[in-house]
Amino acid sequence: MIVHQPASTDTVESLVCSNRFGTFFGVPQQVFDTVWRNLTKPDRSAVAYVSMEIGADPDVFHPLRDFLEQKGIIDSPNPQRQALLRKYLHGPRKIPNYSGGLGVLAGDTLKSFADLHLPVLAISLLYREGYFSQIVDSKVGQIDHATRWTPEATPTLFLLRDPQAPDQPLTIDIPFYNGQHRPSMVKAQVWMKMEIADQLDYFVPEFLLDYSLPDAPPWVVESAHQLYNAKSTMIKANQRRMLGSAILPLLETLGMATDTIHLNEQHGVTVTLHLILRELQEKLGDAFPDTMTDADILAAAAQVSRKIVYTIHTPVKAGHDRFSRDLYSGISHKAFQRILNLLAHDEDIAHEYNFTAMAMRINRAINSVSRLHRDVTKKQFPAFAQKIKAITNGVHHLTWISDNRINCFNRIPSLRDWRNDPSCFSAIAEQDLPLLAKLLQNAWAKDNQLLIGYVNNMLKRHREQMIETWIDPPNHLSGLPETEWLKPGVFTFGFARRFSTYKRADLIFDDIGRLSDILIKNNWPVNFIFAGKAHPADEPGKYVLKLILDNQEELYKRSNGLGKLVFIPGYDMRVAKMMVAGVHAWLNSPKRPLEASGTSGMKAAMNGVPNISIMDGWWVEGYHEGQTGWKFGYEGPVDDADLSEDPESLLYTEDAAAFYDLLPTVLETFYTDPESYLTRALNNLRLNIPIFNTHRMAAEYVTQYALQLVPPLAATIDRFRQLYQSDRPEQ
Repeated sequence: MIVHQPASTDTVESLVCSNRFGTFFGVPQQVFDTVWRNLTKPDRSAVAYVSMEIGADPDVFHPLRDFLEQKGIIDSPNPQRQALLRKYLHGPRKIPNYSGGLGVLAGDTLKSFADLHLPVLAISLLYREGYFSQIVDSKVGQIDHATRWTPEATPTLFLLRDPQAPDQPLTIDIPFYNGQHRPSMVKAQVWMKMEIADQLDYFVPEFLLDYSLPDAPPWVVESAHQLYNAKSTMIKANQRRMLGSAILPLLETLGMATDTIHLNEQHGVTVTLHLILRELQEKLGDAFPDTMTDADILAAAAQVSRKIVYTIHTPVKAGHDRFSRDLYSGISHKAFQRILNLLAHDEDIAHEYNFTAMAMRINRAINSVSRLHRDVTKKQFPAFAQKIKAITNGVHHLTWISDNRINCFNRIPSLRDWRNDPSCFSAIAEQDLPLLAKLLQNAWAKDNQLLIGYVNNMLKRHREQMIETWIDPPNHLSGLPETEWLKPGVFTFGFARRFSTYKRADLIFDDIGRLSDILIKNNWPVNFIFAGKAHPADEPGKYVLKLILDNQEELYKRSNGLGKLVFIPGYDMRVAKMMVAGVHAWLNSPKRPLEASGTSGMKAAMNGVPNISIMDGWWVEGYHEGQTGWKFGYEGPVDDADLSEDPESLLYTEDAAAFYDLLPTVLETFYTDPESYLTRALNNLRLNIPIFNTHRMAAEYVTQYALQLVPPLAATIDRFRQLYQSDRPEQ
């Protein structure tokens, strides 16, 4: 096992590092040089990880801030260094360039790459208006508005400088073929976010392309501001082009050398078009658009495939990018269109290009994000079934385990190396279990108090907001006496995710009368804490969110105040971390098998919190025959599964009834047999933390990348890989 030594430094100056692209802060110069050298080796052994969104807010994982505070490095006589310290210790903690699970997974993955010292760089876009900010009104529902943030003031972000003019930002020229043979060149400046390892002894650079420049063409300005802008299909197509077309110019400008491009979803797949053009030009010369044959294109695509690793994240049709051929003819040239005709044709819709199908065709490896998702993906794309493997998602354990749980684990002798090695939870010493049980129970109670305190303070703010603004508070409890607000120790469900119809956020309220009767019969109080966003263009998703708001008063009254449903607006990573540690059970109720993975439940498991879930996504693997939580609802085979999101096919009545059948067992266990409930929590630590972490997932990706690692690191990666074989067939 490779042992990471903490950075040897106790001054601000020793954390300042630089190269020809600027001056940075966070790791010693020697560490910076090692990382840059690993990414620029002539053997092209680095990996470029490409994602449309990356969620890694420095308010939930902040090793540099922790280090500065621990060492007491809070002041400097140098004004420039003092400004750096002020930024890191007191600056804004949001980088809102993510929409949900896909982006947060990307951030968690990069953190594990950094912790494991893997030669990886990441590429994404910087959106000046982020995703969107959410206001929730009880009568209107979700109200969307632009997110305002300042990259210049945000810790971990640095604007790269031009080596030829260090006082100027670095800009790169990116080619776009808008119906013409010769490209129009568009400029973007480049930010680097340093994803710093827990011990400050390595980092992964995330390069964020910022197209919001004064001279940018109108179509670029319109597409650059907001993640997943859905005002038009053209904006959607342009955002994908802005990511994919920039990859090669960025790598070349920075001198990064890679023969592996990992597409985290197909959003950046247009990079393959540029790679294929290069192959054709190299083989056929500058006249290739006129002389190339279909066989030439397919041969070039085969060469490019050797460079591409592709992760598919969803079986839901809305998650697969399709664009009409007419639209794409106006934003590409004839050579691109010939390539797309061969490689992006849609088997079902002849007049559209299917970019998921293109990513399926051009790669050396494809992976799904759970075993069940693997089987669903094979059903959806039977032509590629032999190639599709499973690498089950994980989460970054250091990000999602709460501070109170951290203090608990730090006191257990057999968990002494848990920060570096999450697999140690599988070998908790028998003599440590009584102490661990006691400390975990105390930590859980503290985290529950923190969450309930946050919710009650929110209710107070909402009450004041009702007087001060036109917004109607989104919670019925805001209008009730404070004695009716939430109380610590009451069984608390957590549900937080994107509000898509297939996730069925409102499933358990399908029959409020039956739900209320269960609570009244046994005098069981229950809190239901919900959060999440619906995409601004997803009207059915917004409708589901509104149903949650509309159910609050009815549940409260019909249950005689025993059932209290609260909605937290503005869901982000900080709220998520508080929820996954503070609730007593994590609820997941998608229509099987449309939830490809579902990483929020893994985050709860990292804190020992049991899941109560449909047997979908990761929970099929994390359920462990009931040792870690409960299951309910339809469990039919994938071959018979209906992948439709049509409201008539969402199985509300059947799966809600299964939940009501299960609920008395869960609540009786919690209220009358707390030791049994705590055993499930301990089983989550023992059985699920060693599997569902991004260190293990990263180790499986190293196989896809075919990296040649130095022996100590190779041994560590191999040990993590041996923890779990994601692609093993389901028993």
